[in-house]
Amino acid sequence: MTMIENKVKWCLNKAERELTENRTHRGLVKIKQDLEKSRAHIKKADHYLKATFHLKRGNFTDLTASTLFYTMYHSLLAIIAKFGYESRNQECTFALIFQLIEDGNLNFDKKLLDKITDLELQEKHTEHSEKTSIEIREEYQYGTEIELKEDVYNELLELTKNILSQAKLIIEQ
Repeated sequence: MTMIENKVKWCLNKAERELTENRTHRGLVKIKQDLEKSRAHIKKADHYLKATFHLKRGNFTDLTASTLFYTMYHSLLAIIAKFGYESRNQECTFALIFQLIEDGNLNFDKKLLDKITDLELQEKHTEHSEKTSIEIREEYQYGTEIELKEDVYNELLELTKNILSQAKLIIEQ
């Protein structure tokens, strides 16, 4: 069993255990395929993207790192809902998407996923290597910088638009 398969299994078991203990979970649950939930996640993703543009115009670019990330994340939640899953854990969501790609069930560019998160748990990025969108979001959400560099914003925006566009195509197929 691969590391990703183990992670997905752990996420499913975590949610099952939590649901029996207290009726809420922070893992991954198999549900009935839910296209309406997928569409609701896309609507939320579009909402975050619109918020991004308002924040940019208002010179709150540090906050756009979060809104762009959550646009991408809701896009991925839309995809997994189509495949019959609910996630309340980012790592579980990323692992499931990765597994769906690996298993040939999802036609999604794995390189895009790698730009969001480092699932392979490679060595920490050096100063000159590309940061994932999670790392950028965390840097601006928890750090003291109040201005996201224009080139970083533009790269995140293009990545976000690409992921949202692919998610829309996938859920309507």
